Amino acid sequence: MRDDAMAGDSKGSKGMSREEVLALPVAVDLDTSNRALGLGRSKGYELAKRGTYPCKVLRLGNAYRVVTADLWELLSLAA
Repeated sequence: MRDDAMAGDSKGSKGMSREEVLALPVAVDLDTSNRALGLGRSKGYELAKRGTYPCKVLRLGNAYRVVTADLWELLSLAA
């Protein structure tokens, strides 16, 4: 993960602030998770397809969902 992905406000930044990540629902789409981790869209989908995404990914039909609790744990934000 890039160091600046969680820094400061999200204006002009592709990452998410700590507050934005903590406000996420129980599961999020892959694009939201990619943004929180500082991953590009193509790389995130490639990792999910190969089963090597850095946290748990659920495949629901054509959609990928990431469990937010796993995302928080990966980012050291777990309660």
